[in-house]
Amino acid sequence: MASGLILENVWHPLGDDVFGKISFALHNFSDDVLTDFKLVYTCLTRTVESPICTNATYLRRVANFHELSTPADFSLKQGETWRFEVEGFLRAAVHRTDGAKSAYVTTADGKHIPASVGDLLLDGYEASKVPPLLAEGHLERPFYMQPWPANAELVPAKTCPPIISATESASTEERAAMLTINQLQQRLFPEAQDAFTATPVSGARLLRFSKTQAQQPSGYQLTFNEADVLLEYNDKAGLNYGLTTIAQLHHGAKLDAAKFSFPAVGIIKDEPRYSWRGCHLDVSRQFYPKDDIKRILDILAWLKMNVFHWHLNDDESWRLEVKAYPELTEIGATRSPDGPLLPQLGNGAEPASGHYTHDDVREIVSHGAKLCVDILPEIDLPGHCTATLAAIQELSDGQEAPDSYRSVQGYPNNAINPAMEETYIFLDKLFDELVSLFPFRYIHVGGDEVSENAWLHSPRARALMEREGLKNTFDLQAYFLKRVQDMLHQRGKRLAGWEEVSLGTGVSREDTLLFPWQAPEVGINLAEQGYDVVMAPGQAYYLDMAQSDDWYEPGASWAGTVPPEHTYTYEPEGDFPEELRPRMKGVQACIWCEHFLTRAYFNRLVFPRLCAIAEAGWTPKENKSWQRFSALAPYTPKL
Repeated sequence: MASGLILENVWHPLGDDVFGKISFALHNFSDDVLTDFKLVYTCLTRTVESPICTNATYLRRVANFHELSTPADFSLKQGETWRFEVEGFLRAAVHRTDGAKSAYVTTADGKHIPASVGDLLLDGYEASKVPPLLAEGHLERPFYMQPWPANAELVPAKTCPPIISATESASTEERAAMLTINQLQQRLFPEAQDAFTATPVSGARLLRFSKTQAQQPSGYQLTFNEADVLLEYNDKAGLNYGLTTIAQLHHGAKLDAAKFSFPAVGIIKDEPRYSWRGCHLDVSRQFYPKDDIKRILDILAWLKMNVFHWHLNDDESWRLEVKAYPELTEIGATRSPDGPLLPQLGNGAEPASGHYTHDDVREIVSHGAKLCVDILPEIDLPGHCTATLAAIQELSDGQEAPDSYRSVQGYPNNAINPAMEETYIFLDKLFDELVSLFPFRYIHVGGDEVSENAWLHSPRARALMEREGLKNTFDLQAYFLKRVQDMLHQRGKRLAGWEEVSLGTGVSREDTLLFPWQAPEVGINLAEQGYDVVMAPGQAYYLDMAQSDDWYEPGASWAGTVPPEHTYTYEPEGDFPEELRPRMKGVQACIWCEHFLTRAYFNRLVFPRLCAIAEAGWTPKENKSWQRFSALAPYTPKL
């Protein structure tokens, strides 16, 4: 909604002070005179608790929410500008997306007026030529396949068959799978020609099937002859993957005959490198409607990825309907200027809300199952629970001071209390509903970024520590997670979590899957402790990281610059000793959405790096080629 208010911001480095300052300019191009008002802006470059403000008064900060007021007796008339400066930040700004993401003015009578916000500018910026994200690219063989198979010896045909038709001996399951992959291609490429038909058609290339134990689970073999194609497979996944490869070959040849061909003869022998080829999506910071989630599942299936890690809650919101606790979505799914959850990360004057019903979840889980994509739900515990606690206040100790600790993101007292039986009553009911919705063998319980002094001012937590001989916050967390693990085991589920699950005395290693994210070497350390791991290091696989160090490249920066070539060439096994490699189950992309205010930002940051991680999970190291990848990546469908 246009209001005539525009907020501009400029980052100023201050000599040896890497934290610098931001100068702001609020322009009033409306017809109104503003007096006695407050300005709110959301920004990931967070201030310290008492920043230095020039020509403004600092009022408060809650995580990324910053509120300031004007000098006394100040008015902002039409055409005038209020200029002020803020100095004192927890880190330096290094990219244009590190500035204000949204802003609004609150008038004396409580009205909220939105303000438009532009990029964070850099004072003294010198333009540079930013290198392209992909190489020019070169195809040694004229075939479109993503990810590249384990082994392919193919001779290109002069023409592409109009369509591939099942033979009359094809089973009902095989015909249904053909049409499933057809529909997948239709959704991803609505203008493309169908690859398959289950009805015999004159002139079609015939497709024969052979289900055989000779193939590995999820593996397949394609044998191309002049008259037909033989697909050998072991299970449903192998059947889908083999059909997807045929569909890709056909799609490429029809899309650009000058670059791509369909095979005349040859063999593809293929199976995944790792059993876990995952993609995480944070829907708490930014909400993605059901159809967007299904679209992402389609893209994962096209790339032969097999796990969608659904991050359903965080400090910023709770996104999953829980019938036992309707207040979780009635209160915890909405951020607004006048609500218990304040605007964050690009929200402004208008309330921002969204959640998934049980019916939505069932539809998404069913959609994934057809495509051999499992859905891993994550309920982040015990930290990152600001939204949870706003909805269910009895999960915190009422005797604990309300701001006795803060998370790294700046949320006060954001962890549910492990010393309270109310916590476990809540989890019992929550897990019962999760188990009814998600058939996957794992439930992810977070376990990350609990403040190191959480609960230490809670009398109930101190009593628990004395009773159980616990020394610190992480012993308390370990006590909590052990109980959580027992609750999951009673329901036939296994515990998954971020690397911090191992802190304190740790949960049982058996059937526990951890995701190291802060540094690659953490994965080796966890494997040495006896944990199975999925590699998700921020330095290579976090898709919110900026792709170059240029100021105008969008994205986060805590893990450094992550260009697509680095993501592609990163070797997830790294220095894993040979004896520990069986504990490395696979790889996972992580899409954290603090910076993803638009679909354009999503597509720019996620692609082509998601394709690179898909190939890391599938293609043997010796078969990878950055030049080939660069040539194929532009053809990947996007959100």
